[in-house]
Amino acid sequence: MNRLTTPFGSCELTRFPEDPRDRLRAWDAADEYLLRHLDSGTGDRGPVDLSGAGQITVLGDRWGALVTALAAYRPAQITDSALTHAATEANLARAGAPASSVRLLTTQDAPPERIDVLLVRVPKSLALLEDQLYRLAPHLHEGTVVVGTGMVKEIHTSTLKLFEKIIGPTRTSLAEKKARLIFCTPDVRRASAGRAATDPWPLRYTVDEDGGSGAGLTVVNHAGIFCADRLDVGTRFFLQNIPTNTAGARVLDLGCGNGLVGTAVAVADPDAEVVFTDESYQAVASARATFEANVRTDRWRAEFLVGDGVADLPPGSVDLVLNNPPFHSHQATTDATALRMFAQSRKVLRPGGELWVVANRHMGYHTHLRRLFGNSEVVASEPKFVVLRAVKRENRPRPM
Repeated sequence: MNRLTTPFGSCELTRFPEDPRDRLRAWDAADEYLLRHLDSGTGDRGPVDLSGAGQITVLGDRWGALVTALAAYRPAQITDSALTHAATEANLARAGAPASSVRLLTTQDAPPERIDVLLVRVPKSLALLEDQLYRLAPHLHEGTVVVGTGMVKEIHTSTLKLFEKIIGPTRTSLAEKKARLIFCTPDVRRASAGRAATDPWPLRYTVDEDGGSGAGLTVVNHAGIFCADRLDVGTRFFLQNIPTNTAGARVLDLGCGNGLVGTAVAVADPDAEVVFTDESYQAVASARATFEANVRTDRWRAEFLVGDGVADLPPGSVDLVLNNPPFHSHQATTDATALRMFAQSRKVLRPGGELWVVANRHMGYHTHLRRLFGNSEVVASEPKFVVLRAVKRENRPRPM
């Protein structure tokens, strides 16, 4: 836990899930820069009068730092992450702000009807930024104040071109502490055109014949999903090696992304019950669309959950977990998410149940699985990727 001091007050903030060993903060210099600007202005841009601003909307606030600092102005938060919502709720409670002070929205929800101040924390995914700007542009007006923020390494020419193309004239601030601001002036004519413009998302493609058990399936990707226009090599390798004789098992596609892996299981075994779960609203929407594009409605045996891994599933309720874990959290490289997924998998598996993982070989996950499950088997390997299998033994004590 760390304290963020801003012109709007001071508050203790954490990421989610909370981990006292986590050294990563719940905010960075880009968040601080934006909050300073709102209070005092930057360059020839004066402060923003939030007290009379009307509807303030914050897009991409990563752990709720921005809306917690601005809670007194009753902002709306739009995020793709259920973990961000959980962190925001915890940080608001810690700051003594009512939960109702921030309107929590997802990237799949309709935006506020009229937006008077739009604050954009530039996301890692340019596609997600594009999709959201298309969705938000029709809700802006001539007087809307639009300010983006991000670290210098996150703001590229392509980022600025999107603001310019979809919203209006755009320029940037000087850099401070390796962070930069984006100033954009809404062009009402452009916003009106945006109502008729075609948002290119979601994208669809068909898996080629080298896609293992996914060959021939239709994939639907909403904006922000990794490798949106083609099958990535890690998933391809996984599909070439996952079990297809699931015999009516209850299967969990953990961190499902576009849901192709779980859908491939459902197509190969119509008696299987597949649970798709991800912390990304865009991912679960993609998984549902992918499943619906490939599975007959009279054989619908699927559940779609947005949240913190297996939090909504009872222990011992799953026969097989399939997992392609991420090794990034925003811009940070970390194995924390993967290790947490492995521990969650052990909890939700029944005795004798199996966890199958595809990962970059260099991550060395076999040692973690052996420590957690007492066993780990290499099912398949190639120079870059490895598929691992671990079995939950009935009487093995939980690791300390």
